[in-house]
Amino acid sequence: MAKTIYVDNAATTAMSDRAIAAMTPYLKQVYGNPSSLHTVGQIAKEALETAREKVARCINAKPAEIYFTSGGSEADNQAIRSAAYTALSRGKKHIISTAFEHHAVLHTLKKLESEGFEVTYLDVHSYGSVSAKEVEEAIRDDTGLVTIMYANNEIGSVLPIREIGEVCRRRKIFFHTDAVQAVGHIPVDVVKDNIDMLSASAHKFHGPKGVGFLYCRTGVPLKTFIEGGAQEKGRRAGTENIAGISAMAEALCEAVEKLDANMRKMSALRDRLIEGLSRIPHSKLNGMREERLPGNVNMCFEGIEGESLLLLLDAKGICASSGSACTSGSLDPSHVLLALGIPHEVAHGSLRLSLSEYNTPEEMDFIIEQVPKVVEYLRSISPVWEELEKGERPHLI
Repeated sequence: MAKTIYVDNAATTAMSDRAIAAMTPYLKQVYGNPSSLHTVGQIAKEALETAREKVARCINAKPAEIYFTSGGSEADNQAIRSAAYTALSRGKKHIISTAFEHHAVLHTLKKLESEGFEVTYLDVHSYGSVSAKEVEEAIRDDTGLVTIMYANNEIGSVLPIREIGEVCRRRKIFFHTDAVQAVGHIPVDVVKDNIDMLSASAHKFHGPKGVGFLYCRTGVPLKTFIEGGAQEKGRRAGTENIAGISAMAEALCEAVEKLDANMRKMSALRDRLIEGLSRIPHSKLNGMREERLPGNVNMCFEGIEGESLLLLLDAKGICASSGSACTSGSLDPSHVLLALGIPHEVAHGSLRLSLSEYNTPEEMDFIIEQVPKVVEYLRSISPVWEELEKGERPHLI
């Protein structure tokens, strides 16, 4: 197959035509600073507030509850640190999270731990989720914040956010969710889901990179972490990226308008992949089968390295990702897969295929045809696989 098959949409998505069209005028004709009082600036200001209204409508929020950021990582940092410091001022220094959060959350929590906060990282079990009951059982008298992702970026698990949010609301504890992988892909309603703070990023739903938003419910204190101006109601200094924000708002509106159809299409493609790749001997689907993002397939293949698998698939025109990351010359398995209790040697051989509505059944069939060939080849040159096949070490899958 000559064309490139892009199945790494959890990393980033292609901008939609509607998002590009919405962005273009603010790169050319309408270039004013929305803080300026003249006409050109006020046109930009109007565009900014129109985008805020659009984003708010897509998640059932109020426009005043939307703050524009540079992306999900910044939104995570501001939300978590704001809630933590506010809770600390009330004598509460305990935070609850999970062991498989995005690093934007985990690194922020580690920083807070170095400042004296105490964090409970809940076990996500072999299926990759936690229950509202487990969250409630972890709450202490000094718990001030719960931060749990809406959907996992690697294994696609969709967590019971509405129920967790209800526990937090009842116990009067701030609840933040990293919804970067959820917004634009599954229904998100901040009111029904009992969410106090939510993070999202435009480039995960066909918007541009470098722009995102933070939802902060009315009445929840939000602290300023970027000083230097009165933008975003004094909570986030810096001249707003009108072009990016306008494109994000349009991309999100488009995603929400097409949500049902896209979910049906991607779920069918996902299930086609899972069925085909599960035929590979000694393979394993990671995460829950049902409570899963429509476009996520994450599998482990015993006896191979994820990096080699990716490179060989790329040579065939398939752009995917692995749970392994090359750091300081060593291949480290994904912290998400390890949190599921998957052994290191199995976690090394992971493959994540994340789909979008732009993918086709024909592309899935090509992937199903090529992945087994690459896995078979890598196993044929692997001394570890030879030991497994000879019975010198036990199979783990």
